[in-house]
Amino acid sequence: MEAGRSLGLSWSQTMIKIILPQAFRTILPTFTSEFIALIKETSVASFIAVIDLQKACDNIRNATYNAWIPLLSCATIYLALTLGLTRIFSIFEKRMARSDR
Repeated sequence: MEAGRSLGLSWSQTMIKIILPQAFRTILPTFTSEFIALIKETSVASFIAVIDLQKACDNIRNATYNAWIPLLSCATIYLALTLGLTRIFSIFEKRMARSDR
């Protein structure tokens, strides 16, 4: 902050151009793992009467008496979410690492 202010940047310019890029680079790996873990743990919320993907699959299973199709589709959706988000965040991390050079 002091370096940016000594260069004549305002507080907002210093935050946007100096502080936030460094902070984002530091928190991105932790943020990625926490976000993916949060998505994986949402199925636990269905046991506390929160309607999420797992609870919706349970409702479909109870209505159709078909166990495999809803469970496999639910697992596929969770897999697609976690793999997709992991891929997106790895692209961000690579871009941030490239900007360090």
